[in-house]
Amino acid sequence: MARLNEANVVYAKEIIGRYPKARSATIPLLHLAQQQDGYVTNEAIKHIGELVGATSAEILGTATFYEMFKFEPVGKYLINICSTLSCALLGADELMHHAEQKLGIKAGSTTPDGMFTLEHAECQAACTEAPCLQVNYRHRYRVTSGDLDSLIDGLQNGRLDGDVPPHGTVARVRQHIPSERAVGVVPPDDVVSAPEWMPAPAEAQK
Repeated sequence: MARLNEANVVYAKEIIGRYPKARSATIPLLHLAQQQDGYVTNEAIKHIGELVGATSAEILGTATFYEMFKFEPVGKYLINICSTLSCALLGADELMHHAEQKLGIKAGSTTPDGMFTLEHAECQAACTEAPCLQVNYRHRYRVTSGDLDSLIDGLQNGRLDGDVPPHGTVARVRQHIPSERAVGVVPPDDVVSAPEWMPAPAEAQK
């Protein structure tokens, strides 16, 4: 079980510094932990609590509210096939059955090589593009069995490495806010004016 590594502790403290209250950084730090290890470890939960001044139970309570946080190892690629109404009407069940045959596993399982985890998903907010799926939370729309085969093959042979990073990677480019453009860590109740970098109303209309 891994705590945040030294480099991620440095980045975690930068993230915490963006907020007037340290606990507001909980979700970004959970993403950071998942990016480090592919899932959120028990030790990472404890470590995040130490960093933001919360108990492990409070951090876990926040994390378990969200489907995207995993608490045990998953495959390098997590394939979530939507199974709600629009997708179900347009072939999601058949698509899932095809995926199970292609990967040789049942939904809810991971391939023996640790490459793929296959799961059902609730609505992915793309009902007009059914059936849809996500791979590491990157959308694919109007997916056919042939599309799914190409997707899996492309992930296996590395052809899609530029499009789909390993599970846990939220973004390839990390946000950095220069100090001169930061809003500051003023408690919300104490804010009496707009940030200095925001134009005044008259200037914004020019």
